[in-house]
Order: sequence, then C-alpha cells, then structure tokens
Amino acid sequence: MADPININLPKPGQPVPAFLKYGFIAFVAIFFLSFVKPFVTVGPGQRGVVMNFGQVQDQVLGEGLHFIIPVVQSVQLIDVRIQKAQTNVDAASKDLQDISSTIAINYQIVPDAANIVFQELGPAYKERIIDPAVQEMMKAVAAKYTAEELITKREKVKSETKALLSERLIRSNIRVEDFSIVNFSFSAQFTAAIESKQEAEQMAIKAVRDLERIEIEAKQTVAAAKAQAEALRLQKQVLSKDLIELRKIEATLKAIEKWDGRMPKVTAGAMPFVDVDAVK
Repeated sequence: MADPININLPKPGQPVPAFLKYGFIAFVAIFFLSFVKPFVTVGPGQRGVVMNFGQVQDQVLGEGLHFIIPVVQSVQLIDVRIQKAQTNVDAASKDLQDISSTIAINYQIVPDAANIVFQELGPAYKERIIDPAVQEMMKAVAAKYTAEELITKREKVKSETKALLSERLIRSNIRVEDFSIVNFSFSAQFTAAIESKQEAEQMAIKAVRDLERIEIEAKQTVAAAKAQAEALRLQKQVLSKDLIELRKIEATLKAIEKWDGRMPKVTAGAMPFVDVDAVK
C-alpha cells in the first residue's frame, strides 16, 4: 500500500512559501488574460474600431497588439485591403437600345475612416452603397452615347464612369482603385444589325482593294504594251535603214552585171559612177 502524500501547508502566522505565492499570482494572471482579454491584435490589412460600451469612438487602431480596458471597451476589426465587387447593370443608350453590362471595380475603405464606415454603413456597404452607385453612374453615362459609340468609345465610357463613381463613393469613405467594363450585351436585333454592317464594311473594303489591284494590273499591262511597241518601232527603224542600203547594193550589182565594159558614146547627163571598191 502506497504511503500517503503529505502536503505541508503553512500554519497560521507562518509566511507563505514563495512557490505558492507566485503560483497563485500566475493562476490569477492566466485566468484574467483568458477570460477578461485586456488586449486585442489587429492583423495585416485591418483596422480596429474601438467602442466604449458599444459607442463608436474616434480612435482607429492600426496593425499590431493593443491594450484595451476590459468590459468597458471592445474592438471591431474592419478589412481595409483592396477588394473586388461586381455589379450587373441594365441601361439604355442614347438611341434607346437596351444594354446589359457587368461592371467590376476594385475598391478600398479609407483606413483612417474605418470607424465612420462601420458606424454609418455597417458590414453590408456593398449592397447599400456600391451597387446602387455603380448602377446609377453607368446608366447616366450610357444615356450620353449611342449603342455603337459604347462599343467604339469603350475606353472613354470607362474613364468617364470611373470618374463619376469615384467622386460618388469617396463621400462614403470608399476609394475606387480600378474600374472595368467586363462585357456589353445588346438586343438580338441590334447585334444582327451590327454584324450586317460589319460584313458590308468588309465587303466594301475588299471591293476597293480589288479595284486597286485591277488598276495596278491594267497599268502594268499598258506599260508592258508601250514598252513592246517602242521596241518594235526601234527595231523597224533599224531594219528600214539596213533594207535601204541593201537595195542600193543590189541595184549597183545589177547595173554592173548588165555593163559590157564599154563607155557609152552619148550620154544624156552625167555618167553614173560605180564604186568598184565597194563591190569587190
């Protein structure tokens, strides 16, 4: 049978041993830290909204470890990193074409105003502020352009809408970092009309190119014909001169063949001169 464990407790009037005293202090400290929590940790990309008995204070806690007054104070963590939101918008163009688009924005809560956003907007600020603002600004800009211009001037439409939206949301302490029009879609009739117009433009471009090609080929043919005609003309001139000289020589030879070697007694004019050396 095991011997009983004897715990020597201090008698009344005796000093408490150090290990008991510090052990009790450590226990109280652990209990206090575990259940009362007099500190809060604000993580990366967050801000801490301080509340005294539920009332939002002006103080906004940055990243790191912060001590608070237990029971009295509490902290609500708010994400202030850049976030993405998408909103579907139905609008009408200047020429009354129905347009459906998907708008994507990158936004950020102004870090120093996290307490105001939490107090005035709450956690559902996307549905309450961002989506309605995107729809309103996009409809206002789309009404200034025709459906075709919304396609051809897409960058201008994007810049103008972003500027209006940024001005609108910054009033609620939400900063627009980027703005994108993901897609535009139109009615089936308008889409068919656009496709027909594009086909007609492509055919017109092809016709112009074909005409230019034909003109170039015709000019090349004319130039070749002119060159050939000039070559024939020059060749004819050369042949004509040679032929004349040949006929002269043939006539001279025939005159020599008919001459009997005697000088004519009577002449009607100057005696023809025959260059004998030329026919040797």
